[in-house]
Formats: sequence, C-alpha cells, structure tokens
Amino acid sequence: MLSMSKANIPWGTMNSTRSMGFNTRAVKMGEFRDTRYGNVTTPIFENSTFLGPNPDSNPFLDSTNGKPFLYTRWGNPTLQSLEEKHAALEGAERSLSFSSGMSAISAAVLAVSRKGSRILSISELYGQTYIFFKNTLERLGIRAEMIPLDSMNEIDSIPDGVSAVYTESVVNPTMGVSDLSRIAKACRESGVPLIVDATFCSPYNQRPLEFGASIVVHSATKYISGHSDVIFGLAAASEKFYHGLVDMRKTFGFVPDPIQAFIAARGMKTLGLRMKQHNQNAMELARLLSEDRMVKTVHYPGLSQFRYHEIASRVLTGFGGMLAFELNGGEPAARKFMRSLKIPEVAPSLGGVESLITLPVDTTHASLSSEERKSIGISDGLVRFSAGIEDTQDLVEDFKEALSALR
Repeated sequence: MLSMSKANIPWGTMNSTRSMGFNTRAVKMGEFRDTRYGNVTTPIFENSTFLGPNPDSNPFLDSTNGKPFLYTRWGNPTLQSLEEKHAALEGAERSLSFSSGMSAISAAVLAVSRKGSRILSISELYGQTYIFFKNTLERLGIRAEMIPLDSMNEIDSIPDGVSAVYTESVVNPTMGVSDLSRIAKACRESGVPLIVDATFCSPYNQRPLEFGASIVVHSATKYISGHSDVIFGLAAASEKFYHGLVDMRKTFGFVPDPIQAFIAARGMKTLGLRMKQHNQNAMELARLLSEDRMVKTVHYPGLSQFRYHEIASRVLTGFGGMLAFELNGGEPAARKFMRSLKIPEVAPSLGGVESLITLPVDTTHASLSSEERKSIGISDGLVRFSAGIEDTQDLVEDFKEALSALR
C-alpha cells in the first residue's frame, strides 16, 4: 500500500478501509512505501530541510499545505505517515503530530481562541492543563471558566459568550467520565467547538469525534506510543479545524522530531493488542481492591458501583487501564502499599507496557495547592495506578501481598 501522496495520488485512503478492523488499520494505514526501495515500514526522514523548489515533476506533497515538502517545522514525510495512521484509527479527516501532549492541548485551545475569548472547561483537569488554563491563558486575555464535571455532564446548552468547551474523556486521576453524547449535542446546537483530551482512553476505547467533538487531543506519550520512551502529542480534527492546528504548530514550533514520530508510529501498530490487556488488568485489580477491607474507595469506570459507570457504559468501548483508589489509613498507608509492591514501578506517567503507580500529590497535581486538589477530589492519599501488560495473575498476587502488609 503506497499511501504517501504524490501530486496525482489523493491523500488518505479512509474510504477504502472503513470496513477494516482496528488492528488492521493500525498496521496498514499511513505507511510510506516506495517500490523503488521496497521498504516495508516508513523510513525516518531526519531532515530539517528539503529541496526547494523540488525539481521532480511529480513530487510527494506535504499535506499541511498541498505543496512539496520544504521544512520539517511545516511538515515531514515520517510525521505525515504517522498522522494518516492516527486519523484512520480516530475516524478523523485529519491528524497533526506535536512535540508533546501539552503542545497539542495548547495548539488546540489557541486555534479556537483569541484575546477576549471565554473557554468553558471542567475543573477536574490534568495538573499542567489546569495551570495552563488558570495562568497562561489569563495572561493572553483568554478567560477559562471552570465548572465541576458533574455540572458539565448535566449541560443542555452552552452559555452565551463561550467560544469553546474543553473536557477530558476520563479525568485524571479521579476517573470521572464525561458524557460526551450530551456535551457534544449542546456544543453542536450552540455552534461552539468541543475539544476533548482522550489520553486515558486512546482511540481503542473511545473516538470523541464520533460523538461530535471538534478536536480530540492525546498525550501520545502514553497509550498510543505505549513504551515510556518518547514524549509526543497528537490532535485529530475535521478539515474545518485542522488548518488552525497547523498554524499553531508552525508558529510556536510544536513540531516533533522524525525519530520520535517513528517510535510513536511503531507503538501505535500494537495499540489494540495492548489495550485489551490494559483493560483486563485494570478491571481485575479494581475488583480485587473493591472487595478488600483495607481499601476505602476505588475509582474505576468498569465497576458497577462506580458513580460514572452508567455514563462509561454508553460512551466507552473499554473501561481502560487506569484506576485510582484510597486506602484506610490515608497517605501513610498508601506509601507503605506502594513500597510493598514488586511489579509496578513508582513513577509518574501512564499507558506504558509496564505498570506504574504514583501519588498525584507528588507528581501530576503537585503544582496545585492543597485547597485546589481538595476541590477536585484529590486527597493526599489518593493512589493512581496505570496497569501495564504484565500477566494478570502476577499483578493480582502482587497486590494481594501488598494489601496483606497493611493488615
């Protein structure tokens, strides 16, 4: 399959692959194959610049502008290959890669905002997004109005003067679930773009554009790349919003390196296989924790008793590899539990093949004050766990032993 566009070859092949399964698309779509070389995987085009003007009568084209590749800050064949693959998995017209998840988020928000704009967002945000909304946007003259997730999930219409709505599919780290069907309907009827951070879900467990979102962003550092070895971001959108993302990437230099793109694309090919195991491991551990007397609360969308389970059952196709919980005994018990584990690594980030565990008070939400953390449901003893792809029974036994150490 030669999918990298030449002047006489249309960009993208989604129309011919809609019946393909997720894993087939993950492997086949976007690969740049030049029959003159016979390469099976997309090469790394580690070029800052390209011939300009290109003397070839039929050059490959940069999809960001429809012209021959010229400069990697604008576009690059390795990046473009990954972007087409991501668009195919997301069910999107377009995708654009970024140097990090935060650069994808920043570009998406700035692409639909200007001085005087008003953003309506959930308050239960990833820590750095929260800081970006509260501090950086304010300095740019953009107001971020935050409301609780539960209020967002009950919204019927978007207030006058709001220029964009922002939410997370599953919030970090308390695992609340956005009712995208309802939120997207309100945004559509009000003519307001909806941006969704779907990092916790990946395109395997949810595709927000299918609900009517305008832009979906990912920290592809996590599940999409999947091996804790790159920092990477992605945004998918319709043609209407794509070129605003392109402008932001070119202007702020949010472009990733082609080597990073190559690694991310390689990880993306196994996303479906990995997500099955992530989902299974998290579900089994959530059940175990929910039945143990040493555990105070478990936050996981797959548990029937979890307050967001009904919403999750409607908007997710899998409940994900992330869970959070609080132990009886608070922060001291949490730290003892983490020290007792043998398989998970105590580290921030998530979505990799290895299990990771952390206290948000130490990592993702350390930059927030204790009052800010408390207001969005994050206690000092809240434990966040990212289930890897280790054998389920090994993780279960490890958790059982760590819980026994608390008795």
